[in-house]
Amino acid sequence: MVDGDSGRLLYGKEAQTALPNASTTKILTCIVAMEQCKPDEVVTFSAKAASQPKVHLGAKKGEQFYMQDLWYGLMLESYNDAAVVIAEYYGSKAAGLSMDCSLHTEEESRKAVLTFARKMNEKAKEIGCENTFFITPNGLDAELETDGTQKQHSCTATDLAAIMRYCAFMSPQKETFLTITRTASRQFYSLKKAQDGTFETGTRAVSAANHNAFLQMMDGMLSGKTGFTGKAGYCYVGALTKGEKSFTIALLACGWPNNRTWKWHDARLLLEYGLEAFDQRSLQQPDLPKTLLVENGQLAEVSLNCPKKEIRMLLSRGDQTDVRVSLPGQLTAPVEAGEQVGTVSYLVNGALYEQLPVTVAFGVPKITYCYCLKRLLALVLL
Repeated sequence: MVDGDSGRLLYGKEAQTALPNASTTKILTCIVAMEQCKPDEVVTFSAKAASQPKVHLGAKKGEQFYMQDLWYGLMLESYNDAAVVIAEYYGSKAAGLSMDCSLHTEEESRKAVLTFARKMNEKAKEIGCENTFFITPNGLDAELETDGTQKQHSCTATDLAAIMRYCAFMSPQKETFLTITRTASRQFYSLKKAQDGTFETGTRAVSAANHNAFLQMMDGMLSGKTGFTGKAGYCYVGALTKGEKSFTIALLACGWPNNRTWKWHDARLLLEYGLEAFDQRSLQQPDLPKTLLVENGQLAEVSLNCPKKEIRMLLSRGDQTDVRVSLPGQLTAPVEAGEQVGTVSYLVNGALYEQLPVTVAFGVPKITYCYCLKRLLALVLL
């Protein structure tokens, strides 16, 4: 469980263990596609996308859909083929392949999908994930040799909660993401090309229903995604906001068949604990000295600056906070304008949470022979 505002890990059990994470992968597939593609782009199914196992849209090679409709199919019904065609479409752009995915050879389709997977992993790193390695856009179990090491499709619960935090609270496309993942149902259609080159409604209708039952189980639920594979077990990732408290949670390997409701039970326990145990609190910025002495400087002291920032986070009654100021007793010239000379560190339970720089407001040159001569001449002339 992660603080949706600050990103601080609030609770974890084996939270840094990398495990297969099934269809919870699709939240990253979706947000990358939203940030890189337009909703009205037309996507054509390849043979590779059409061959994906259930749960699937069941599209045939050559069938076409609007990108936005595929986002709904991806997040509501968890269509595996929608994930692959989205990945292949964007990956084709990045890899310089035909944008008509139906023309791809098997190898071209594979190249395009792996190109998208690399983009997913790059995005995960930007978000701050340290132990995420995605191979498939739909989260199906997979292994890939890279740098001489065999790796499996996996992430940690901490990373998955961070990805959900980005999707729900930080991405430029967060409102679109939340709108889609909160939609109860959606009907969309395949496309056919008209004689004038535009696209019109095709013959196949698709009805997608939201399978995130937890949206109705707790007040304040914003979003979520379920997942299951034989290796991953039942998984869930979700986001909640209630009052001034926001959380994202991630559960991996939360039971196997005959225990599919465990994820709902554990999700409720996590969020009820978070709502009861944590409150928003501000950490006050300490009073800093206004100046520092400067040894051997043309000025005797220099003013200090520190960013004015309110540090707010969810804290429990047992959390211990500390604010530490690190500054030298004095500086030695020359001192450059804007030079960092110290820090203000905010710690929670002994771990560094955030650090602000303390800088000098202006530069102070060192005393030189020429400087002394000018001062002496000025005194004489006065």
